[in-house]
Amino acid sequence: MIQNILKGISAYSGTFALISKLKLWKFFFIPIIISVITATIIGITAYGLSDNIGQFIAKIWIWDWGKDTFTSFTTFIGFIIVFAIGLIFYKHIIMALSAPFMSPVSEKIETHLTGIEKHNHRNTTFNQQLVRGIKISSRNLIRELIITIPILLLKFIPVVNIFSTVLLVLVQGYYAGFGNMDYTLERHFNYKDSVDFIRKNRGIAIGNGIVFILFLIIPVIGVIIVFPLSVTAASLKTVELLKADNKLLT
Repeated sequence: MIQNILKGISAYSGTFALISKLKLWKFFFIPIIISVITATIIGITAYGLSDNIGQFIAKIWIWDWGKDTFTSFTTFIGFIIVFAIGLIFYKHIIMALSAPFMSPVSEKIETHLTGIEKHNHRNTTFNQQLVRGIKISSRNLIRELIITIPILLLKFIPVVNIFSTVLLVLVQGYYAGFGNMDYTLERHFNYKDSVDFIRKNRGIAIGNGIVFILFLIIPVIGVIIVFPLSVTAASLKTVELLKADNKLLT
């Protein structure tokens, strides 16, 4: 697992150069706009709600002593909760809406890696790609929320909250990588087979997604470059996995 996570991370090496070489930047224009708008809305919402959630949680502290300290702590926890849930929604919104624009990107990368101009791919339309993207993202959104909420509750337990942060990043990373890999799998597998394939290669998905999450920590520029680089890295690794499994349609 750890080895595959590292492989998913290392796939980012050279992505900038490859995007420029294959002239892919134009395909990311609309997804970048979607990313910036979505991140701005969620960021403003998270900032506004964190104080309210913190104040609400602080009501459980009925004593006067330590009230201010506890309120500061719960406000911070409130921000973490809103940010984590907001990040989940951010990921799945941009991945669902960007699906039709990412298919050409992953296809060009696949052609570059295989040298085959015309593949025997599944034929899907723009609308079908959008519907599949929404279906995948909706599925992952629900599952990620179900897993994430209990992890967030662990934030209230000292020491344990350190490990819960690591677990939270792994979960967030897995579902981010899941969406990025599916842009390539969409041409080769149906919905169920894609899910099974990513489960088998979950380490690669986690590695790809961890870098995705780390990019978002970078103010402003993070939401601009995260999608081009993560999708390119995921496409490179997914094509490699398909070739290794002899599942690359030619």
